[in-house]
Amino acid sequence: MRRAPIQKALILRHKLALAIRTYLDEHGFLEIETPILTASTPEGARDYLVPSRVHHGSFFALPQSPQMFKQLCMVGGLDRYFQIARCFRDEDLRADRQPEFTQVDIEMSFPHDEAIFELIEPLYQKALSLIGVEVTRPFPRLVYADAMSRYGSDKPDIRFGMEIKDVTEEMRTLGLEGFPATIEAGAVARAIVLPASGGISGTRLRKINEEMWLLRIVPDSRCAKRNLFTLKNTDEAVANLVKKGASEGVARRIFEKTGASKDDTLLVGVDTEGPISMAMGILRLEMGKELKLIDETAYRFVWIVDFPLFAWDAGEKRFYSVNHPFTAPKPEHAALLDSKPEQVLAKAYDIVLNGMEVGGGSYRIHDSATQAKVFKILGLTNEETRDRFGFFIDALSYGTPPHGGIALGLDRLAMLLSRATSLRDVIAFPKTASATDLMCNAPSKVKDEQVRDLGILLSKR
Repeated sequence: MRRAPIQKALILRHKLALAIRTYLDEHGFLEIETPILTASTPEGARDYLVPSRVHHGSFFALPQSPQMFKQLCMVGGLDRYFQIARCFRDEDLRADRQPEFTQVDIEMSFPHDEAIFELIEPLYQKALSLIGVEVTRPFPRLVYADAMSRYGSDKPDIRFGMEIKDVTEEMRTLGLEGFPATIEAGAVARAIVLPASGGISGTRLRKINEEMWLLRIVPDSRCAKRNLFTLKNTDEAVANLVKKGASEGVARRIFEKTGASKDDTLLVGVDTEGPISMAMGILRLEMGKELKLIDETAYRFVWIVDFPLFAWDAGEKRFYSVNHPFTAPKPEHAALLDSKPEQVLAKAYDIVLNGMEVGGGSYRIHDSATQAKVFKILGLTNEETRDRFGFFIDALSYGTPPHGGIALGLDRLAMLLSRATSLRDVIAFPKTASATDLMCNAPSKVKDEQVRDLGILLSKR
């Protein structure tokens, strides 16, 4: 903490939190504290559990978010709530994650369709002004499906181009062995263009192929025994392709469709839609950094909207919530809940800054019948719903106003504004990558009598 960069980051974090509080106070929001010891809920990650000494065999959970409590504030007539809330998730850590984190939690009643966007964009403008950066609004918006097809990610970095292009039909008709059968079997083809000015060598391209193989992202050996099909936009490369039976016209059409200029290199991946979108998204980011196409001084926001409400888990053979189970379906899709839940889109939105999600929210379900139906789709029985969420279902039946909100990642925003590379650099007492506190030596063993008081037996692993 004595180091100047850490002190500078913590001072900026303080100013950021203060600016957020002032802004929300000026807009009529009340800061309301919600419980830390609460019940376990299906938020998508593991809960940190706290055993009860008084009620042996029962557990509190530390909140992954104050989701239900802030909605209950709306039921209770406190129609503009916020909280700079501590939240907890027992999950594997990365540079942009900590087991305990801070989010700016916001909820409001009777929001019109643009209310959240109109509230949050000026707030981020104010935040960026702390480091002397001006951003213009409105921020661009991308439909989730377009974000995945164009950038291979639901948190795209839009500071550079190199968008992913669909070349499925062209690869099917190019005339090379393997591709037509693979595509007929359900694969798609996606391409990115490496500019000639980047100077990517053949050795580097071979290395990229090896990396793709190790990731098992495009494992189909029928694709000319390659993970990636590479083609340089030169007459010589096209002539060599024609010698192998390819159509020169189709090859030229691929260059035209992808916007490849002379001497640019085309990278084409072929696989089923989900894996290849993810693979090409990773490759796009890696190449953008390697070719120095990203303006590291820029701050580019984008909203991602129209998420699916549910995703299907083939392993567990059940639906899970893409956002969380309290997210409302788009009104025009509500009728599909009974017949085609996989087609239902959510009134949900994420805000992304420089390829990192810095906020996410939605309009909420505000009637008990729809909420119960969503729990049923997620596989909860009536008894489980009643046991875990009975108080919440009852509250919704008391006449709940339409409401919505968002949670903003204070740690991540502070990290980006500080130009730090890890959340640990903007947190006064961070945990390590293994979720330990080296200073306090936590988690630590406790006395046997403390464990016995909790009615717990420890087993050896």
